[in-house]
Amino acid sequence: MKSKLSPLIIILVLAILFVVFFGSRMFWTIQPGERAVVFHPYTIGLDNENILNPGFRIIAPWNKLIVYSVMEQTKEETMDVLDKNSLSINLDISVRFNPIHNKIGQLHETFGPNYGNILVIPEVRSAVRSVTGRFTAEEIFSTKRNEVEDAIKKETATVLKQNNIDMRALLIRSIQLPEQIKQAIENKLKQEQEALAYQFKLDKERSEAERRHIEAEGIAKYNDIVNASLTDKILKQKGIDATLSLANSPNAKVVVIGSAENGLPLILGNQ
Repeated sequence: MKSKLSPLIIILVLAILFVVFFGSRMFWTIQPGERAVVFHPYTIGLDNENILNPGFRIIAPWNKLIVYSVMEQTKEETMDVLDKNSLSINLDISVRFNPIHNKIGQLHETFGPNYGNILVIPEVRSAVRSVTGRFTAEEIFSTKRNEVEDAIKKETATVLKQNNIDMRALLIRSIQLPEQIKQAIENKLKQEQEALAYQFKLDKERSEAERRHIEAEGIAKYNDIVNASLTDKILKQKGIDATLSLANSPNAKVVVIGSAENGLPLILGNQ
């Protein structure tokens, strides 16, 4: 019996020793927000097609598991760039990005784990220099800041996408100009705002004048129409109607006869 159990015990002991020595290379837990690829040094090399999702994994101890975080990360960069007129501008840039989940094999094969510094930051810097060189300092600082930011974002996102990176956002956090240039731009903008305010006031007064002119023309036309309709017969009839109305009132009256040939009586009451 003892001789029969010995091989089993030996195998069990060897298995335990194998796990003790190689367990850290065999048993892996890929966390949420991570993906992994396996490198097979003695067979196919890097298996960049089969991406391992979060969960418990077992691999052969002679293979290597390469784990990548696919969570969003942020890098910030401060840059000195030149505008269209070769004026120096200081920019603070923030970029948010993450690897494309099912492309980490290609990313690892091309750039490796340090892809943020090797790929992302250089491409951001290149796009920023390219875009700012097409605008003046004034446009970058004020009038076309959103357009500049969108152009940088578009150019950077295109290149990173081609290299298996999703760019989530790119922001210009601050723009610093030489003080004299900044002051000149601010003074110009202030003058432009004052000119716009003055033009608005002129337009408002002009509109009011036009309104009054139209109103006066309307009143004049109305009076012309009324005057044209007031003939002698109509006026005489209106006078007769008014006299009859007064005559029918219960109060005592004084009657004054008009001096004209067809003058109408005017009845004056004593009340």
